[in-house]
Amino acid sequence: MLAPSASASPAVPQLRGSAETDTPSAETRDPDKSIAFYIGKNRTASGHTILGGFGHEPSSHWLEVVPRQQHPAGSMITVGATEAAEMPGVLTEIPQVGETARYITSNYSEFAGFPAPLTNGGLNEHGVAARDVWSNSREELWDMTPTDQTGPSYSDLSRIAMERATSARDAVDILGELIDEHGFTTYGGNSHLFADENEGWVFVEFSGGAGLWAAERLSADDIRVSYPGYIQDFPVDAVGGDNPDYVSSPNLLDVATEQGWWTPGGDSINLQEVYGQDFPTASFDVGVTADPTDPSPYRNPVSLEAELESMDALTLQDAMRLVRDPRWSDDRSGYGQVAELRDDITDPALRTLWVAPTASVTAPYIPVMIGTDDVPVQYSQHRYLTAGASASYLAPEYAEQEATEYATQTYKRLMYATCSRPEEYLAEVTDAFEGIEATWLSEHDEAIAEAEKLYADGDAEAGARVLTALTHETALDGLALGGYLLDDILARSEADGGLRAPDVEVPDGTTASVRSLSMAFEGATSRDRMNCDLGGGWADGSTAERQGTYGDPSNVPDYRADAAGTSADSDGSTMWIGLSGVLGLVLGAGVVWIVMARRSA
Repeated sequence: MLAPSASASPAVPQLRGSAETDTPSAETRDPDKSIAFYIGKNRTASGHTILGGFGHEPSSHWLEVVPRQQHPAGSMITVGATEAAEMPGVLTEIPQVGETARYITSNYSEFAGFPAPLTNGGLNEHGVAARDVWSNSREELWDMTPTDQTGPSYSDLSRIAMERATSARDAVDILGELIDEHGFTTYGGNSHLFADENEGWVFVEFSGGAGLWAAERLSADDIRVSYPGYIQDFPVDAVGGDNPDYVSSPNLLDVATEQGWWTPGGDSINLQEVYGQDFPTASFDVGVTADPTDPSPYRNPVSLEAELESMDALTLQDAMRLVRDPRWSDDRSGYGQVAELRDDITDPALRTLWVAPTASVTAPYIPVMIGTDDVPVQYSQHRYLTAGASASYLAPEYAEQEATEYATQTYKRLMYATCSRPEEYLAEVTDAFEGIEATWLSEHDEAIAEAEKLYADGDAEAGARVLTALTHETALDGLALGGYLLDDILARSEADGGLRAPDVEVPDGTTASVRSLSMAFEGATSRDRMNCDLGGGWADGSTAERQGTYGDPSNVPDYRADAAGTSADSDGSTMWIGLSGVLGLVLGAGVVWIVMARRSA
């Protein structure tokens, strides 16, 4: 039974934990999680706002285009967390609105005990893009958080923003009102980065159970990196005032004052210092390669902003490369998303989110338009990396869906193969994906122009077919290329001394082989987990150092040919990868044939 909807208590919670200092310990800070980049339209070559980033969840991910929907009066949605969450909570219900917007998102199956499916945002039909980014609150706020906390979680807020917001500022107002009325279910603090064609907004919600939140406007001239999400100087007169650039919960100053973390006086309060934790990495200069012993290199958002500031007229391709950068796109990156929020779109259906189904360091960006009817089943939900899958059998209704190749798994395998020997393979994998994306960018422009005419003529169904065909064709071609690269790299690695056995010790008395021991990663830092970083990004530098060229189609191998040969003792994966690539091409060709027939009619 769900608990009734609860309102946030205006009282200031008292410290109930054991923390006695104002300085959080380094051991309790997560060194890095998700990342987001906001680039104001005056800082881009196209004159359009760009927002990109990824989430960091170790669970299954899938792509979905959620349709616009009407909901009967009195409809409710379930929000919050259960007692199984790392910071336990109580599920409650809050009202749903009468109509929700169409949007594109990357769903995922589990994080910190929150009910699935979960989301970190995406792009909706109104041209609002959203990224959800970690933002650790100070430890005392963790200790204040009640074990029966209620209200929407970070994922609930992300989904609601996509369903309801018509602008970036509207998203802030919606989330603020929800937290003020219902509270906020936290896992330790969080933030959102919203953007539309004109501006962006950073929205930070703090732990503690007091419903603390604050938001800062980003102009067309601004660049912002959330890694973690943060707000520094916040004008005190904006609390309860009418400031066009800042807004907050009404108790933002009261809690800090009553806890003794801030003394009134002056024109502003530094929210990062008062309510947050230190950035995982100290500030660093542009172009500096991190110390190899740094456990969380490059995790300072202010320094990364300076790096973006050093780049002239940023492009959509630059943003793709930023999200793909091996310094942070690794096994903890669940997907990649980049949106160019164009102000010259004549129909909402043409708005585009470029999506990599898993870490984009070894996955291509697929163009998905709001008007796209659906995505290939290979990009939908599968049980790989889904919590509980190993302890349950498959529901028969999902048998054929599960039987298809799973894009996330294929690209994950490619990451493991590539990042095991990045000096040998990373450059060619990057070149192949950037090369095919260069072709897709041109095809996207052509498809948008054609669909625009169809929508203008009132033929929305034909316009949707053009957009859907492009998404299917690129998605299946990308999957075929990924499978080809994976097969080729595994064959070459096997020929070059064989596939390496795990270099771990077998406990005394254990008869299982080294390949049968636990495969779980026990480390915590980006230096330890699987990554392709060659020391500052690629072998030829970071995104900033590589700016100026992007994508040469001549670097794309002939992935339509038979899969690369393997040795006689291959496990047979080559055949299956080749067959899945051929199947993808056949399906993609079928969709394209339908559209071409419609065009010639």
